[in-house]
Amino acid sequence: MTTKNKSKESIIQAIKFTLFSLSAGIIQVLSFTALQELPPLLGLGELDYWMCHIPSLALSVIWNFTLNRKFTFQSASNVPIAMLKVAVFYLVFTPVSGWLGDFADTAGWNHYLIEALVMASNFILEFLYQKYFVFRDAQKKNKE
Repeated sequence: MTTKNKSKESIIQAIKFTLFSLSAGIIQVLSFTALQELPPLLGLGELDYWMCHIPSLALSVIWNFTLNRKFTFQSASNVPIAMLKVAVFYLVFTPVSGWLGDFADTAGWNHYLIEALVMASNFILEFLYQKYFVFRDAQKKNKE
């Protein structure tokens, strides 16, 4: 494959990943907002940042992984191993983002600003991680 074709393929992957990540972001924002806003409306009090962040992140990760595996990186091989690799990413990302988010929350930052910053960092890091680690072998097979 020529360098020009590799660049074009990388750009197409980045666009697909962005579009699927936007849809996952919508899921994350809607679920985060529901967890942030509904308990007080029901008289249950406000949930801590991480209690809203973790479930909304989990929903978006499952959605994003499924779509990107199938359409962006076109990988049908060894889904459990790919899922395990993504789980390892989130074993690091989730506590770090949760801790930093909780720290920012305690410092008085707006919950939605915190969530937006976490989502932006997740988008960038996850694309690089999936492209160059999780689906690297699948991309090589697709090129052959």
